[in-house]
Amino acid sequence: MFLKKLVIAGAALCLMKSAAFAADCGPSGQSIRILASDFPAIHAVAGTAEENCSAGASEFTRNHTTEARQIMNAALTPNPSEYTSVIVANSTLTQLMNDGLVRPLNDLVEKHGSHLPKNLMITIDGNIMAVAFMANSQHLFSRKDVLAKAGVNEIPGTYNEMITAAKAIREAGIMEHPIVMNMKTGWNVGESFNLVFLAHGGEFFKAGTAEPSVNSAAGVAALNTLRELVEYAHPDHLTQASNETQAIWEAGEAALGIMWGSRGAPILDDEGSSAEVTSNTVLSSAPSVEPGGIPGATLWWDGFTISKNVSDAEAEATFAALASALNSDMVAAHNDEAVWLLDGFKPGAAAAGVSATAQGGAAPYPMLPQIGLLHNALGSELSDFLKGEESAEKALADVEAAYVTAAKEAGFLQ
Repeated sequence: MFLKKLVIAGAALCLMKSAAFAADCGPSGQSIRILASDFPAIHAVAGTAEENCSAGASEFTRNHTTEARQIMNAALTPNPSEYTSVIVANSTLTQLMNDGLVRPLNDLVEKHGSHLPKNLMITIDGNIMAVAFMANSQHLFSRKDVLAKAGVNEIPGTYNEMITAAKAIREAGIMEHPIVMNMKTGWNVGESFNLVFLAHGGEFFKAGTAEPSVNSAAGVAALNTLRELVEYAHPDHLTQASNETQAIWEAGEAALGIMWGSRGAPILDDEGSSAEVTSNTVLSSAPSVEPGGIPGATLWWDGFTISKNVSDAEAEATFAALASALNSDMVAAHNDEAVWLLDGFKPGAAAAGVSATAQGGAAPYPMLPQIGLLHNALGSELSDFLKGEESAEKALADVEAAYVTAAKEAGFLQ
């Protein structure tokens, strides 16, 4: 059965129904300014909000950028903020909350969110801090035709099976670099480590503390697995994030990929690729270490926040516009672009990988205030290992040292 429940830091997000409604755009004559990531599902939500409510706003602007994570805190720090809303995920909500840059939404939900299921509310210490609308996760993309040509008769379920399949494809002379992963130096490298680390049973912090625990047997095993994977990736893998890996896949230049579920729909559609690629692409669970083990993935939600440093009228108009987009009509128009947590969603082929990964017991990305600092340290300190320039133990020691310095500065450690 399709993903029925996704529990993230106490916020249970269930696929529930909301009533049909007419667009409620809040106070007129306000400026609505949205910062968001750049992928189809986010365009669908923000674009629908603009269609619904731009006529009554003094301005309605959207900045969809792959750099949203890097610029959001600086953009929301001035008063007034550069944006009235940021569309966030697990990690970026904590990033903004750490600096006190987003406002509680309880009053706005009461006024303009009566159509929204309560379990879409990301609630922390009694305050609604974001409204979720979609689930996401990384998982395996496979080209069944290429695997068959290489004599691989089953979709890989473990990392060893994935590596063995990649080796077979290379040795058959089909592709020299059959694997794609989001390994761009920085956040993406850190997240790729997280996936494999969790599959190996790793714990990011010592229980009940902010002390790091990635320099461990699980950490070393995760790095060694990553290095085996990137042996079959493009030589430029440390420059590649989602847009690049999707393009490589659509060009027919890869046969095994660990990519985001939100890329499933654009990869399976009939734009920018070929029938040979789309008809042979299979979406399945993220690989595990052992058969039937924990999938190497993190479960995510995406949702919207409202900036603290804007006027109450702008905050209300922005909330109302974005809330107006979360309805079954929007879902019907963009059904396959996300795993929607909204009325009317009909799971299709593009949702198969996220569903299987969630059912397999993948862990949610931790919503801990210090996780961003550890993620940053992973992203900045692991590249030398992946280039073969230092040992796994040295790389992980460097990660922990960089994290401890940052955590002490931020007050998480003494």
